[in-house]
Amino acid sequence: MIKTKEDLKFYMEQDRLNLHQTRLKPKWNDEVWKYEIILRKHEYYHNKDKKGLIGRILLRHYSRKHHKWSMKYTTSVPINVCGPGLSIGHFGALYINSKAKIGANFRVQSGVTVGGSSTTPNEFPVIGDNVYVGTGAKILGGVKIANNVAIGANAVVVKDILEPKTTHAGVPAKKISDHTSEFYIDKRVYRE
Repeated sequence: MIKTKEDLKFYMEQDRLNLHQTRLKPKWNDEVWKYEIILRKHEYYHNKDKKGLIGRILLRHYSRKHHKWSMKYTTSVPINVCGPGLSIGHFGALYINSKAKIGANFRVQSGVTVGGSSTTPNEFPVIGDNVYVGTGAKILGGVKIANNVAIGANAVVVKDILEPKTTHAGVPAKKISDHTSEFYIDKRVYRE
């Protein structure tokens, strides 16, 4: 959780690295990177202990901007859910529930849903570090996903994935190999 300026700098740097960026600042067409910066600043000003007048103004500014960009790009990533190193591969139809918990270095593609299910309405996913989720995958209910797991495109995860360093795919998702998510996570942030 981002509470200090140092936390903010760390999270934004980890996000930059996992987005495979070599530049230090986004260009005009780096919308995903800009969206993640807005998300992190919204988190910072929301969690900051002493807000003051300027802090309250900046919180409102980043809250509105985060909402506006979420609607524009149909991408809903709430604050205080994803650890450092978030990497959104592509915009579009991305939904993460605000009660989910996601570890460091999460790489996610478009069309992904991370949320509750009708059978367990009060339980939400808990996702470990260095997890890759392919296009169109669904992670539903109170499932737990271990570290270094890759989830294939259009997979539907409704049961725990407790074995680290594996790949899962299908409907419902099941283990298909012992390959890790290492290929998808930037080497500068990937940790075993």
